[in-house]
Amino acid sequence: MVRKLVLIFLFLTGPYAFSQGLKSTAEPVFKVGEKLQYRLRYGFITAAEASIRVEESTTIFDNKPVFHLIAEGGTAGTFNVFYKVKNRYDSYIDQVTMSPYLYTENIREANYRRSDKARFYQDEKKVVSNKGTFKSNGQTFDIVSAYYFARNLNISKLSEGDKFSMDYFLGDGISKMEVQYIGKEVVKTALGLIRCIKFSPSIQPGRIFRKNSKLYLWITDDANRIPVKAHVEILVGSVTLELISAEGLKYSL
Repeated sequence: MVRKLVLIFLFLTGPYAFSQGLKSTAEPVFKVGEKLQYRLRYGFITAAEASIRVEESTTIFDNKPVFHLIAEGGTAGTFNVFYKVKNRYDSYIDQVTMSPYLYTENIREANYRRSDKARFYQDEKKVVSNKGTFKSNGQTFDIVSAYYFARNLNISKLSEGDKFSMDYFLGDGISKMEVQYIGKEVVKTALGLIRCIKFSPSIQPGRIFRKNSKLYLWITDDANRIPVKAHVEILVGSVTLELISAEGLKYSL
């Protein structure tokens, strides 16, 4: 169960809104120094904690500067006693297009260790990873870069019930996710009441999710567009993701 919770956390903090039909904002809504921290609750128990941040990088890809995105997550509290997890995910993205060049994973789960990487060739529409070469239909993202790219989409023209889709690379292939715009709500968070936009990304029933499970995601209805809450029912119980702190935001929350 613990390992499943960590997988769910990555799913919730990963891509939530991408469509070839939506336009990007003129400039990034985030900046170097931004850091967001979350907790993942299984029922009433805090099962995992994570952070995601933007750092400067001296690395150059195709003679272009990049942002260095870092996501770290692991089990918390008593969950560490039974199955300790501490994982890190790095993505290097173009500062203009926000498309990824390189994605790496460093997994530490109990005695299990794994390091993977994927190189993105957007012009050639392919991703080369440890597990092979995968062809794409267009712009492709990893779960970290997709999150930052999605925040920059102009969603002002969406109406309740509208749907759009996205492609992302994860593990051993390229997957597609459909996202539905639900509407607007005010959400109670550790940072106070926040006006939010609500989405419902599609999920696949199986080893983790119920056949009729619904995933809901709330992002701030402001210029920052950061996720503040997510909730999904799983085979046993439910999981809730909550924002607990936000530092270095480009705009006031």
